Amino acid sequence: MSISAKSIRFDDSSMWLQLSDGRTLGIPLAWFPRLLHATPDQRQKCELSMNGIHWDELDEDISVIGLLAGRGDATHATKIAA
Repeated sequence: MSISAKSIRFDDSSMWLQLSDGRTLGIPLAWFPRLLHATPDQRQKCELSMNGIHWDELDEDISVIGLLAGRGDATHATKIAA
């Protein structure tokens, strides 16, 4: 069975994602700076898919698998010096 996002809502500090298996995930907006700094209207303009959530206006994509693994924004991941 593939787990997908069914619905999404926001409060001042979190994104709440209802999953197809009945679980609800609470994700801190601080994990995703683009969402943290977006307006409430911009946050609501998203598309849910089988794989995750997409915000065209914010150029943000979040996978359900990544959220379940506890991963936040990897856009600016710290590089380890060799």
